Order: sequence, then C-alpha cells, then structure tokens
Amino acid sequence: MQQIWPGHAGLDDQQLERLYTYPEGRRWLAVNYVSSADGAVEVGGRARRLSSPADQKVLKLGSDLADVLLVGATTAMVEEFRGVHPDESTLELRRRHGLRDVPPTAVVTTGRSLPANAPVIVEAAAPTLVITCTAAPVKKQKAWEAAGAELLIAGEDTVDLAAATEALAERGLNRIDCEGGPHLFGGLLTAGVVDELRLTISPLLVSGTHGRIATGLPLDPIDLELASVLTEDGAMLVRYLVRNRPAKP
Repeated sequence: MQQIWPGHAGLDDQQLERLYTYPEGRRWLAVNYVSSADGAVEVGGRARRLSSPADQKVLKLGSDLADVLLVGATTAMVEEFRGVHPDESTLELRRRHGLRDVPPTAVVTTGRSLPANAPVIVEAAAPTLVITCTAAPVKKQKAWEAAGAELLIAGEDTVDLAAATEALAERGLNRIDCEGGPHLFGGLLTAGVVDELRLTISPLLVSGTHGRIATGLPLDPIDLELASVLTEDGAMLVRYLVRNRPAKP
C-alpha cells in the first residue's frame, strides 16, 4: 500500500497500524465508508461489492483497534453483521494495545428493524449493546435482552446519539468505530460527535440512483482536514478529520 499524502512512501503493517490508531485519552468516533468513484454506496443492495482487499484491510484495522463497533440496525441486517470474531493476529494486536479481546458491537435502533434473532445479537462473540429509546416496544426490549443483548436507552421518542456516545465513553468505550449506515452517519453529524471520516473510493462507476454516505437533516457545511491518502490497485483510502462541528440543537 502506498501513501501519497503526506509525502510518498510504501507502508508496512506497523506504519499502517500507527496511521489508524485512535488518539489516547479522549472519546474518538471514526466513521468508515466505501463508495464508488461516482458516489454510490452500494451495488445490488450491499456495500461489499464496492470493497477491495485494501479497503478490507483498513476496515479490519479500524475495528481491531476499537473499543466498540457502532452500526445502524438496517446495515447490520443487510450486511449480516456478526460482530468481531478475532483471529490470532487480531488478539495479538488488541492485547498489545491493552484492549479487551473482543470489542462489543453497538446497534442503533428504534425497534423496527432489529429482530431479536439478528446475527449481530445471537452470533456475537461478546454481548451486543442495543442502543434504543424509551419509545421502543417493551416486548422488543425484553426479547433483545432474552437473546443476550444489553440495552442502552438514550432518548425518548428517538435515539439521542450524543447521549449514546457519551454513555459508551462512560463504559470505557472511547474508541468508537462506526461502520454505517447513511442515516446513522447523518445523525452522528447532526449530533456533532464525528471526529474522523475514513473513506475508500473504489475505482468503479455504477450510475443509478444509489444513496450517499450520509443522509438526514441538512447541515451547514462541515470543514474537513485531510489527514492521509493511501492508494492500492486503483482504490483511494482517504482520512479526513472534522474541523468544525454543527451547533447543538
């Protein structure tokens, strides 16, 4: 993998690890996305067809170095999330960084799109956190818990994402790796809690009417600072840091 910003150099695994390590001593929320060169976020309903070995490598590195994975319920179902099941290299990396062996997955839902038997709950290697609101049906809440999930209630009628990320930090889950989807990303931007965007631009054109990486309420433009650009096999892997955050509602 080649780094073309800043500078120009080949990166070995240790250098790549340092590039994608989360800052120490504070909550840090990084959002991961892959899109085609013309902005599509899925092909045939799934993001995986846009991915590449380079994208998978940095995506895995982001979760391997995180305290928690954050994902929307629809994305968890469509992409068949099962949580992290660490291999030997992941265990070695996490232990070297002082992290627990298996990071939990936190799924954001109002209750409609997350069945209690979802793979992200029943096939997870660590108890899944279901982040929901008090308006979620009590029957559904009990079913999630019966299936092995832990509930985190944040908000009344909708999920309060600022409160949710603060609650994760209070549990010691400061390194937050968000893997979509677009509504969750848009909500996190509105809540002013995104610190970094890790975007892979796939060398594909797909046209169509596909969605974008963030959807939701319109925002004043958020300034980004280019942190690094990598390339491999035509894919561009870009890291942006958030410079200004939207005013809290």
